[in-house]
Amino acid sequence: MYHSFELDRVDHRLWLSTGQQGYRLHLRDQVIAPVAFTHHSESSGILTIAGESEPVRFAIEGDLIHLHIRGRTRVLRYNDPLRTLAPANDEIRPLTARAPMPGVVVATTVSPGQSVSAGMALMMIESMKLETIIRSPRDGIVDRIHVEQGESFEHDAVLVTLSKEGR
Repeated sequence: MYHSFELDRVDHRLWLSTGQQGYRLHLRDQVIAPVAFTHHSESSGILTIAGESEPVRFAIEGDLIHLHIRGRTRVLRYNDPLRTLAPANDEIRPLTARAPMPGVVVATTVSPGQSVSAGMALMMIESMKLETIIRSPRDGIVDRIHVEQGESFEHDAVLVTLSKEGR
């Protein structure tokens, strides 16, 4: 699955894959390997790219990532692929959360009947050793959870169905 980050009003699409020496970073037509990140605290760590290590400090605020590396601070905006493709009109936004890739449910954080808001975490999935949070596409009430913890699913499978509030 691609991830998209906006930096200085430019979209950068990337993804990670596993290799013999850890992870590989795919950025445009370029493959950078190996790539690793070692946490030191909730807001700092060491980023190693192709053998070069740099201390990194960061703060995450919703979709914004404040990143301090090599003496400079940059602000990245994470563009959630599901939200990016969602219609702007709330009335026609989907009442389902779908799988962006095949995988397995690691944990479910909501239950049927629970009220949720747009962007709220519904479940954690794993695909190719990458964990991804599935978020609610809109405000609503959890109507049905289609895949339970430990179960596998295919790309675009309906994971959670919502109903409109007050229905």
